[in-house]
Amino acid sequence: MRRRQFVTGVAMATLWPVAARAQRNERVRHIAIFYGVGEGDLAVQANLSAFLQELQRLGWSDGRNARFDIRWGESDPGRIRKYAAELAALAPDVILAIGPDSVAALLDATRTVPIVFAIVPDPVGAGFVDSLAEPGGNATGFLMLEYSLAGKWLELLKEVAPKIRRVAVLRDPTITAGTGQFAVIQSVAPSLGVDLRPIDVRDPAHIERAVAAFTRSANGGMIVTSSTSAVANRELIIALAAQLKMPAVYFERGLFAAAGGLISYGPSFRDQHRRAAGYVDRILKGEQPADLPVQAPDRYELAINLRTAKALDLAIPDTVLSRADEVIE
Repeated sequence: MRRRQFVTGVAMATLWPVAARAQRNERVRHIAIFYGVGEGDLAVQANLSAFLQELQRLGWSDGRNARFDIRWGESDPGRIRKYAAELAALAPDVILAIGPDSVAALLDATRTVPIVFAIVPDPVGAGFVDSLAEPGGNATGFLMLEYSLAGKWLELLKEVAPKIRRVAVLRDPTITAGTGQFAVIQSVAPSLGVDLRPIDVRDPAHIERAVAAFTRSANGGMIVTSSTSAVANRELIIALAAQLKMPAVYFERGLFAAAGGLISYGPSFRDQHRRAAGYVDRILKGEQPADLPVQAPDRYELAINLRTAKALDLAIPDTVLSRADEVIE
């Protein structure tokens, strides 16, 4: 036994310098991460952690064979443009871009650095890719949602609050996704007996005035469609819905339902981050963004905040509760 242990020890001692040299000689890949929003949000930090953990599972570790540069746009157009140009000038091996504003700024800054995006509602309409199947340039990634989902938001709102006859739709009309989502909701509204009132998501003062004016009449509800502006103003929007006792449906769980919104139905942003890590891994191993199709969500999640329902004196039907992926109590 002693001889066997000695031989094993000698073998390990012989191999260790080789392994150490191989580790030192392994090329360190440069991965940039760019968020259009700010970093001071627990849900956003959880999404980033999911991306980094999945990359580590795929074999990419900070300080060993990868190094990271992270920038936060803070929903400020000037800051977003500045950091996009800065990251492009660094010429990383790949950039993870979260949100349409960050992608737009990066594509203005570079058409050569590979970009993997996530949480982008309409990459074709925005001009980020030629098509979902064949992106055609230096960017690819993950479609935030399919437009048909927007009709489900109105159906869900009527299901939990049948007396609703008027619905305020918060949207950003300056982006194709804002127009597209509203058009789908419009197509469903007549069959549900609902009148729609579009409210542009601009500055906080405009949102507050428009929503308050809408609630002066009874039987109203609200749908918050997907946009960077909605994310930036989410605390105000959730607070207004609570203050004005208005049932509302949102497009994402972590930023809305978990933060006090009544109901969310949409994709998992955390899952999009994990899937984006897979595309980053493939690009680092030699594949090109133009050859990786833009992927739609695998599934959508329904979350219900029962605390908020109680505050609104709403009894959520069992048929809705039974479909929920998460009930927040």
